Amino acid sequence: MKMASQNCFLYFAYGSNLLKKRIHVNNPSAKMISVAKLKDYRLDFILFSQNWQGATATIVEDPGNFVYGVLWEIGNEDMAKLDRQEGVNNGVYKVLEVDVETPNGESVRARCYQQLITFTEDKRPSSVYKNVIIQGARENGLPENYIKFLESIEDNGYSGEVILTGGSYKYKTHP
Repeated sequence: MKMASQNCFLYFAYGSNLLKKRIHVNNPSAKMISVAKLKDYRLDFILFSQNWQGATATIVEDPGNFVYGVLWEIGNEDMAKLDRQEGVNNGVYKVLEVDVETPNGESVRARCYQQLITFTEDKRPSSVYKNVIIQGARENGLPENYIKFLESIEDNGYSGEVILTGGSYKYKTHP
């Protein structure tokens, strides 16, 4: 089983933190380790984010399903920033330790986040958020069939500026 380097932790990202530019906003030490697959979960969008102007990604237990993502190695000094970004202190997400599988079949234990709040009227992500996820998936070589799945997710059409911790960012609305 792969272990993090000294003074680092492994983080499984499946949402906007797939994109290198995005994860480096608050976690400049993040280094991409591998594509990874989380079994028995599905990707879902269940909570509206004012910052992203649409519902944000989470994982939901779902036997037989899976979520692809990226395994990042991040310095321990960035863990509190990542927790803040994910709203752990505000009860938005909780920390999970999950076992993910790399393309060579290796099992890896990693930190991951799951939303605690499970209600929103509109479960669609914004176009800009969805496309940040797709750009990250492409950038890191997630399987093409999974990228097609991401592209098929209905969005709410918002493609303007988003405000993130660390500043205001305008992302391209099309991958």
